[in-house]
Amino acid sequence: MDVAATDDHYLAADLASRAGTVLLEIRQRLIAEGAPTSLMRHEGDRRSHEFLMEALASNRPDDAVLSEEGSAHACHPERDTSIRTWIIDPVDGTREYSEPPRTDWAVHVALAERGQPTVGAVALPGLGITLSTLKPPSVHDLPPVSSQPRIVVSRSRPPAEALAVCEALNGELVEMGSAGAKAMAVVRGDVDCYLHSGGQYEWDSCAPVAVALAAGFHASRIDGRPLSYDQPDPFLPDLIVCRSELVDIVLAAITA
Repeated sequence: MDVAATDDHYLAADLASRAGTVLLEIRQRLIAEGAPTSLMRHEGDRRSHEFLMEALASNRPDDAVLSEEGSAHACHPERDTSIRTWIIDPVDGTREYSEPPRTDWAVHVALAERGQPTVGAVALPGLGITLSTLKPPSVHDLPPVSSQPRIVVSRSRPPAEALAVCEALNGELVEMGSAGAKAMAVVRGDVDCYLHSGGQYEWDSCAPVAVALAAGFHASRIDGRPLSYDQPDPFLPDLIVCRSELVDIVLAAITA
């Protein structure tokens, strides 16, 4: 039997990587055709969603699916009757995807079991890598946090909480695109903390959080509560992903 048929971690990593290949091929073709960025966003979202949905229907027909694209129930069980739900974001960071040669966009494939993010894969196709719970990286392989920690924030207005954390840490703000790219920048050691409070949904963070936790990083709500997934309302507005040695200072700065 194919390994992907029996191993959820393998399946997540494989599907995220293959969806990333689909997206790169679409982007390259539409660039050659001189297509508008709006078409690139629409076509990328649609094709990646269709690929992931068909693959999950084939490999995990008894599991529920929650997708950003919203039509998951067409070929899968309802989420309220399943203890296993795949949570996917076919293109995390569609704006960045449609602005080549930007690389700060991602594909998310995660599995939540009884609300816990147990499996996850985040493909960064523009960088040619996929980080996952199959063979997670380890925080212990990274150098110590510097005296001026780097806090990654959105390209638009950073949340007030991030500014407070930056001041408390005497840190440096780093702008980046998608949520997955930002969280994986922490996991890869490019930055030290990712804090978001401007509103997100479960598909924005489930896969990145699964990978970060497996790699030994801290991940929680901005008030320190655990992140819980596969809820009736998928709105999940805030999170922190950071090195464990920064947690106390980060949470104190937010609540100050």
